[in-house]
Amino acid sequence: MKTTIIITAGGIGKRMGSSIPKQFLLLGGKPVLMHSIERFAFLKDTQLLVTLPSDWWGHWQELCQQYKFNIPHILVEGGIERYDSIKNALTRTTGDLIAVHDGVRPLVSATTIENCLTLAHKNGTAVPVLPLKESIRKGTLEESTSQNRSNFYSVQTPQCFQRDVLLKAYQLQFSSDITDDASLVEKAGFPVFLTLGNEDNIKITTPMDLKLGEVLVGK
Repeated sequence: MKTTIIITAGGIGKRMGSSIPKQFLLLGGKPVLMHSIERFAFLKDTQLLVTLPSDWWGHWQELCQQYKFNIPHILVEGGIERYDSIKNALTRTTGDLIAVHDGVRPLVSATTIENCLTLAHKNGTAVPVLPLKESIRKGTLEESTSQNRSNFYSVQTPQCFQRDVLLKAYQLQFSSDITDDASLVEKAGFPVFLTLGNEDNIKITTPMDLKLGEVLVGK
């Protein structure tokens, strides 16, 4: 079954405090985004799309030349919101399965990717998650209540879907409660199925994440 991978890299990295978007910062000697793309290179018969603000296309192409990065991929115009970027990319997709992955998750494992694609092929949707380890509370700093952490998961990517499911979901209009593709698919009336992710599959959003990433890449 042909698969399309959409790697979304439209962020500007405000929390990173960097002058360049976080996806271009170096991790283990090369840009974060290159690591993320490489994680999917083992898949066969796969279309790879990368959403990126057009203002940074030239910079990315220079990086590809500098680091001799030659994994085939198609650049797609990034939008104002993540939703807009993915919607733009969907017009270019050819796969029967579509996986959406954060460009700043450079350490997703092949096992996580394969498990998500297999589950999506079977059930229509698949989202990698991890059980929470720490106690959690709900509310504000002034007033809160304890919650049972066994009822909650942290969500990762790639989030994978059968083509028709994701296309139907993206017919819905954007709203602030849409935080990822799974929430949009759920809003469209489809059940969301979960599979275990991998602990190394961190999202690089802060300087501390980048330091942790260096340690994990060094493994």
